Amino acid sequence: MKDSRSIYNLWLGIKDLEPAEREELLKIGDNEAEINARFGTELSFGTGGLRAKMMLGTGAMNVLTVAQATEGLAKYIKSEGAGARPVVIAYDSRINSQKFAITAASVLAANQIKVFIFDNLRPTPELSFALRHLGCIAGINITASHNPKEYNGYKVFWEDGAQIAPEQAEQITRYIRGVKIPDDIHLIDFKEAVEDGLITIVGDDIDEAYISAVLSQAINPGIVKKAADKLSVAYTPLHGTGYRLVPEVLRRLGIKKLHVVPEQSQPDGNFPTVDKPNPEYREAFACGIKLADRVGCDLIIATDPDAD
Repeated sequence: MKDSRSIYNLWLGIKDLEPAEREELLKIGDNEAEINARFGTELSFGTGGLRAKMMLGTGAMNVLTVAQATEGLAKYIKSEGAGARPVVIAYDSRINSQKFAITAASVLAANQIKVFIFDNLRPTPELSFALRHLGCIAGINITASHNPKEYNGYKVFWEDGAQIAPEQAEQITRYIRGVKIPDDIHLIDFKEAVEDGLITIVGDDIDEAYISAVLSQAINPGIVKKAADKLSVAYTPLHGTGYRLVPEVLRRLGIKKLHVVPEQSQPDGNFPTVDKPNPEYREAFACGIKLADRVGCDLIIATDPDAD
């Protein structure tokens, strides 16, 4: 890479920066340590894709690095002779997730790769399902899983519905490294791409197919209905994507006494009730435990922000 100051100046000169983005860069103009921290490294693209704090810089998650990664992915897809097959995109409840998803869709469409994008946030498992259901070559999910609110991420899935293999990540990385910001990035207006049929917005139709597939995996569905009059369940989506479909699946499975934690029931990228929205930590269950103790639940279920 060039030196950090040169890259910083290059970004500062990008004419399409939003006023707030330009102001963000101007504020660090005299801070060499901050400039080195943001522009002295590049994001590492692994089997989990990208993950970093959200701010401007080559080593962070922002619209430009998302566009760069997507341009590299588009080149990889075409190198595999799969440019005629679509890509599906989903996103979670984090700050900027929808914005990054729209950016990725616009870059793919500009590269003449058709895109399916969800109309609102969806769980990661539904992306994997939609990828196969729609016959896509790849999928992108904008999520940082259960990391703190300052983070976001970019995960890539392949046609089998699983995350890309290590050797694929290496190849995609090479393509990404060859994409110069902003000169090599192709971009089309999102609304224009929708009108031209390059981007298709999907929603409830995929939900129904996904729910049916999930319910078909139940090993002994009858036992839930037998216990339904007594079994009491508390559920928390931890401000994430499980807020709608998880309760729906549980109810269709036969759960009658379902109590959703009210203060954590709606999507919120600030995760106001938890420091880390991670079900691996007992602290994430604090609100759920209070609810369970109050109404007498037998079971507490929590899902992380991307509900995987």
